[in-house]
Amino acid sequence: MFKVSYDGKNKKVLWQEMWRHEFLEALQHDPIVIVPTGSVEQHGPHCPMDVDIVGPFYMAVRTAQRVTDFPVIVAPPVWSGFTHYNMGFPGTISLRIETYLNLVGDICRSIAANGFKRIVVINGHGGNDAPNRVVMNTVSEDNVFIVAFSWWTAVAQEMKAWSEADAGSVGHGGEWETSVQLYLRDYLIDKSKMNADIFPNPFSPELRHFAGFAERRCDTRDVTGTMGDSLVASAAKGERVFNLVVDRLEKMVREYHAQPVRDYREFGTHCP
Repeated sequence: MFKVSYDGKNKKVLWQEMWRHEFLEALQHDPIVIVPTGSVEQHGPHCPMDVDIVGPFYMAVRTAQRVTDFPVIVAPPVWSGFTHYNMGFPGTISLRIETYLNLVGDICRSIAANGFKRIVVINGHGGNDAPNRVVMNTVSEDNVFIVAFSWWTAVAQEMKAWSEADAGSVGHGGEWETSVQLYLRDYLIDKSKMNADIFPNPFSPELRHFAGFAERRCDTRDVTGTMGDSLVASAAKGERVFNLVVDRLEKMVREYHAQPVRDYREFGTHCP
């Protein structure tokens, strides 16, 4: 049994704060490592730049604090993402897609090389969603199996049911992202600048859910940088969705912990 000599709120969960002997001890108990990914980018006039990394990082830490019967470790967050379409507004930092794929892939390979075979990548930035799935499928060839998902996909049905304006879409500085930030860091939201805006999709409503163009948030002439309605956001709404994500992430890591470590060759897809 993994020994914890401190309560769940104060136990050490951050990779960068651990000592070598703590890693060695953790490896004896089928540990989980959670890697938060996000970005630093504009989120409308009312939100700070780090919305997309703060959400998944706090979700990962809260989950790790809850689980005291086996080790759950939160890796240093990947704060930079693929977000060139926000570069028209000041404050955005974007990686080229090749850089992002190599960065996240190498982080996962490195964690696995340390002996940690169960890795969860939780994402908070839309531009990283597809790339993270590419990483998931790419590193498996190196016998590294990861679970990769964006936090809003874990609560998509509930967000749609609870939404007042954005029809369940996570948006960009809109109803749900602003709500989560109001719950986590109310002091960093400029309420006087909260607004409602959309980025137009030229297709008809029945086509928009699958047809679209590359995002155009770099065009500052006719948009605010917000996608969605932050005016209906609230800390209560943010707390509700945040806690549900944590509930589901905890369930995921518990089920993952109970599973045997995967081996690429067991599927018969690797030439000897």
